[in-house]
Amino acid sequence: MTNDSKSDDQIVYAKIHPSIGIARVGNSTKEDGFYIGPQVSSPPPREPGYYRDDTGALKREVAQFRIYGYDANGRVVRELSMDESTSIKWTVELANHKAAWYNFELALDIPEAATATPSTLRNADIKKRGELSITPGSRSIDTASCYGPEFQFRGGKFMGIDVPLGELRTDTTGRLQVFGGHGKSASYDNKPPTTFANNDGWYDDTSDGPVTASVVLNGRILDVAPAWVVVAPPNYGPQQKSVRTMYALMTDLAINAGQLPAPTRPSFQRDLLPIFKAMCDLQWMNAGFAAGFGYGAPQHFLDPDYLRKLSMPGDAYAELRRTTVNAFRHPNREDISMNLWPWVYGDAMDIPMPPVTNAMNALTETQLAMLDYWAKGEFESDYDPCWEPPSSIDEVPVAEQPAELDKAALEFCLADAFHPGCEMTWPVRHATMYSEPYRWRHRSANDPEPDYGTTLTPAEALSYNGPLYAQFPGSITRWMAIPWQTDTASCRSGYDPKYDPYLPTFWPARVPNQVLSQRDYDKVVDEELPRDERIAAFQHRSDWDRTLGVGYDNQLANMIHRFPEMGIVEVRRGVPNDPDFPAFMQVEDRGGEAMSQEERHQTDHEMRRALRSQKLRKRNKE
Repeated sequence: MTNDSKSDDQIVYAKIHPSIGIARVGNSTKEDGFYIGPQVSSPPPREPGYYRDDTGALKREVAQFRIYGYDANGRVVRELSMDESTSIKWTVELANHKAAWYNFELALDIPEAATATPSTLRNADIKKRGELSITPGSRSIDTASCYGPEFQFRGGKFMGIDVPLGELRTDTTGRLQVFGGHGKSASYDNKPPTTFANNDGWYDDTSDGPVTASVVLNGRILDVAPAWVVVAPPNYGPQQKSVRTMYALMTDLAINAGQLPAPTRPSFQRDLLPIFKAMCDLQWMNAGFAAGFGYGAPQHFLDPDYLRKLSMPGDAYAELRRTTVNAFRHPNREDISMNLWPWVYGDAMDIPMPPVTNAMNALTETQLAMLDYWAKGEFESDYDPCWEPPSSIDEVPVAEQPAELDKAALEFCLADAFHPGCEMTWPVRHATMYSEPYRWRHRSANDPEPDYGTTLTPAEALSYNGPLYAQFPGSITRWMAIPWQTDTASCRSGYDPKYDPYLPTFWPARVPNQVLSQRDYDKVVDEELPRDERIAAFQHRSDWDRTLGVGYDNQLANMIHRFPEMGIVEVRRGVPNDPDFPAFMQVEDRGGEAMSQEERHQTDHEMRRALRSQKLRKRNKE
């Protein structure tokens, strides 16, 4: 990278991008047992085996941060790197406050929270609350190609137990790499996990915190807009996107806050097609989506002829557009049917499902508005079947790289049911948390958060100077399940088998429900087998959680240590030019023996019984 002193004179401030970076835990301990997280919003698939090291351990996903210089008009001038003209000192502080925070019962910003079980303190019997927080302090790094013990987040303790949270490294140009933990979760008093979200005595090594930098460019000190990093659970569907991504949610939030313009003529290629594609791609993660939107299914939007009709302007297919839009759930119409799209649970889901709009998920207001414009024919008919998105950030013009980095990180985060969620949860849909679109406010160390007492009420959570304003290390992930494995093991699909054994679903883009197994894939591509047998194999989906064994409590316990053994859904070559099979498929890279129907019914029954009994115990205490 070269720098131009004349262009450097135009730089008046800098920003860190992505504004919110995502790292993920993994159990690989090898020096190269990691990969950089997505840096473009539509990255090409990686080769099979990419997400594991040569021992089969799960690699950590690393959040990489860059700094860009801006001129007085807010235009990007160039990326800043550590060189003779530029000194950069990165500082990151990670923390985990899950065990010291409040139990998750329900998102506190929805009407149903008023009558939900109160959110009382986790580990309420522990008086020395500081022993529950893992706070190793900040680490700084100011040299390129640097790593070592001094940059590791060690020293944080949970009830006297050392819990490392990750480390910092830099690459050859001084870009920052933030590593999270190794997926370590345990109980200090050796009690088994019993619930999906609130297990007293437990800790994990997820975390979050601010990313800041001091920059001196040609002797000038630059103001640098800070960023944030969130260390989340693994991504078992690395090629998948949710129908409503975190980027879509935060974009909608910024539009409603007046920080971004509202689209009035959406692009089919950029704005609409991603919605349809996400619904079709979930065929590899959920059997219900496979039946409804999979290859050869009635609503396989990616069929070339179907796409041609959907993207065509004018009146010829106006009714097709209108009926498609009407199939989506519109909360302002008080739509409560599980039949509407997307078939994804919402914040207020329960067993049995309550007749409220928040029980099911919906697209953002902005996404629904763009679909309405499309239905009326007011859209850019710019679909190009030959268009290929940038495969790496280096292919993106420098002026567009910051926005692309911001988008890529959040496109692969979920805004499905905040119950509580995967990477982050309901507080992030509040504009009070943001200094600008996609960038959170930072709380200064000399302005500590007030004590909210033994119970966090909805009114207090949403109040001025409540927890939805400036953030501090660990304040994002504290709302999440503890440990993360119990929620990942619990969030599945078809909680009411009388309605559908596969639908609705929770987090299929990150946590698969039913997958195409390696055994079935081998049959599909074996041209020596009878076609009927190959078709049956392609249509069959295996339970992803079968690796965890039989019984809900058993699955909760097994997920703690066996999370690296869970299958990653990878892209494989399919059968080209065949009406029954797609040219590319997504296949689970490993998995356990199939459960019998009786074992599956037993496990699901135990899960539903456990959730009902937990609610009953809480109501009795009240």
